[in-house]
Amino acid sequence: MAKAKKTSGGRAKSRRGIGMGLGILLLLLLVPAALAAWSWWTLQRPYKGYEGPEQRVLIAPGTATARILQILQRDGVIADARLARVYMIYKGEPKLQAGEYAFRGDLTIAQALGKMVRGQTVGRTLTIIEGLTLEEIADQLAHQGFGRREVFLDLMRSPRLIADLDPDAPDLEGYLFPETYSFAVGASEKEIVETLVKTFRKRFERDVLPRITGGRTVRQVVTLASIVEKEAKMPEERPLIAAVYRNRLDHRIGLAADPTVIYALKRVGRWNGNIRREDLQMDSPYNTYRYAGLPPGPICSPGLASLAAAAAPADVPYLYFVSRNDGTHVFAQTLAEHNRNVEIWQRKYWRDHWAAERRAGQGPGR
Repeated sequence: MAKAKKTSGGRAKSRRGIGMGLGILLLLLLVPAALAAWSWWTLQRPYKGYEGPEQRVLIAPGTATARILQILQRDGVIADARLARVYMIYKGEPKLQAGEYAFRGDLTIAQALGKMVRGQTVGRTLTIIEGLTLEEIADQLAHQGFGRREVFLDLMRSPRLIADLDPDAPDLEGYLFPETYSFAVGASEKEIVETLVKTFRKRFERDVLPRITGGRTVRQVVTLASIVEKEAKMPEERPLIAAVYRNRLDHRIGLAADPTVIYALKRVGRWNGNIRREDLQMDSPYNTYRYAGLPPGPICSPGLASLAAAAAPADVPYLYFVSRNDGTHVFAQTLAEHNRNVEIWQRKYWRDHWAAERRAGQGPGR
């Protein structure tokens, strides 16, 4: 009987051992399952670990992915950097782009990281207006804190970016497209200049190039457009002014365009806001009073409307125009007609204007 009791006890111990083994095995199976469930829940759970409606995060170029995830956790954008790293590996380790990001509200890890994969950075807005020279654009960029003036000028004085489009270009004058831009914080001078030129190429190839007739080169069109940009104030007059200069070129008449003289004066540091009679005789290839034909190149960055007008001028016979002093112009086909317009809109207008000022005690001769 004693021997039977021993066997029964051994069986009981064996059953307890099997039960414990099964329990441990079950536990080993449940722990990963629970960890996976927790990880999945954490990945799917929207999270916001910072105060206020928005968190700004600045990521410097070259920052490693692991460090970026640590920054996001530190700043309360994601809950767990290690879990985010596992998620990145699972997704094939897409690149997180540098820049400044604005995170708002509760976001899942996938949403937060997706924003950085797409490069949805916070942009600084910059508007470059039509009619600025290369130097003036560099001044504006530097003044608004987008970079160093001398670096911008070095980049803009190289024609590399448009060498295929304009083989004769000595620099980027005329090819820095006027528009409102949004640049990421920390964008380099090189990136900014390349964006301005890239935008020009896109607009020109899409909206201007198909309109060019007569075998004119890109440089000729952009140069004419830059003069139109400085002369025209009213949109509807741009094709008319472009036609006047095209007709004068066709008739081998000097352009006699004041903006080209102003540009020549700027190049030698002599522009003070007024054109004097002797300035019209200065020896510069940009002086279209002295040298026939188009100047050597653009005198500013023209906008799309002026480029389109220069590519397809209006079909009119005008050779002259004079300002009405209100932003509009009077156009003429003959010199006699033009001289009458000058007498009415310039000489008589200003005589009457000065006489009225003298009567009011405000003008010359007071």
